[in-house]
Amino acid sequence: MPKPRKHSTRFLNLVDDAKTRISEISVEKVRADLKAGKLLNIIDVREEREYLISHIPSVRHIGKGILERDIEKWYRNVDEELILYCGGGFRSALAADALTKMGYTRVLSMAGGFRAWKKHGGPLSLDI
Repeated sequence: MPKPRKHSTRFLNLVDDAKTRISEISVEKVRADLKAGKLLNIIDVREEREYLISHIPSVRHIGKGILERDIEKWYRNVDEELILYCGGGFRSALAADALTKMGYTRVLSMAGGFRAWKKHGGPLSLDI
């Protein structure tokens, strides 16, 4: 198994700062809610190329680069629960912080991101 790439200290400091203002949700909780039939608004904030390789089924893809610009096209209700994920939970934390600053009140970042989802045996959609 390849070693995960290390992130820069400045990036990790930025993520740590964002995490002081956001809430995270575990993969286990997301999976349990889905299994129980709960309808969730899950947003994949990874790059399009990452999304196209594989993603969680039935999610909406809005890349982090355009999330703030386009979020209101799909989610106008700022009190609606939104669960964001990326590859490892770093970019989704930053994205959750940005949406919180925009007035969204129930934004969660999935801890561990897509790697944790796969590690815990979550279902996948493959587009290629």
